[in-house]
Amino acid sequence: MVEVPSREYQPIENYGVIGDLYTVALVGMDGSIDFFAFPHFDSPTVFAALLDHAKGGRFQIAPQLTDARQKQLYLPDSNILLTRFLATEGVAEISDFMPVEEVEQAHNLVRRVKTVRGALSFRMLCAPRFDYGRASHRVEQQEGAVLFTSEGNDRTALRLHSSVPLCIHNGDAIAEFTLRPDEHAEFVLEWALPGEPSPATAPDYVSRCFKDTVNFWRYWIGRSTYQGRWREMVNRAALSLKLLVSQPYGSLVAAPTFGLPEHVGGERNWDYRYTWIRDA
Repeated sequence: MVEVPSREYQPIENYGVIGDLYTVALVGMDGSIDFFAFPHFDSPTVFAALLDHAKGGRFQIAPQLTDARQKQLYLPDSNILLTRFLATEGVAEISDFMPVEEVEQAHNLVRRVKTVRGALSFRMLCAPRFDYGRASHRVEQQEGAVLFTSEGNDRTALRLHSSVPLCIHNGDAIAEFTLRPDEHAEFVLEWALPGEPSPATAPDYVSRCFKDTVNFWRYWIGRSTYQGRWREMVNRAALSLKLLVSQPYGSLVAAPTFGLPEHVGGERNWDYRYTWIRDA
């Protein structure tokens, strides 16, 4: 079990990765998605607090606990990430994943938070910063959702669906809510395409996608023939590498992130997202 230090920038090892074979998101042990290039690996970022804590943007869900220990793990044989908060007052858990194209509409971020023990208060902040934080955006309150529309050249639009009330503050969506044991709240951040229906409005969308996404990953890793003593680690490595494979092209990206220096403020800093031809 690892305790997360209180600082603006977390160590890279404190992030889990989720994805849909088009892009990935990095989820910190504090419940914050601090990196998300959208809608593809090589697209501009929507969340990039990993690179700029003040201007990069983030999507954070966290219980209001004091001195909580935090732990991350994957649901066995899947790429569904669980982030747990453990404190004297109670225990909370966040499930994060992205449905793949074979399961449901791709490019959606699904987050489900629940209380395991205690009655806990939570705060959600969805603060997108389009085009690497260079583009401003409009925000519109909708029924059970908030629509963010980039004012940059791409005009990217993202819709945040929520099972709890949302409010808008300074262009961000915020929710504050309390969950008792076994209660949960759901959030879906989807690509809002003009004229396209929103599958996330279906009442069983999150539970259905969760089940189908688990089945997809377990079927995929079930084709592995390795049965040695390191099976769990080999399978986890295979699942992680699969997240970096482009669905339309079949190529493996060199890294899901870019712009990470060897140390904060360091000069050795390049874009590592693309395939290294030498190694390919």
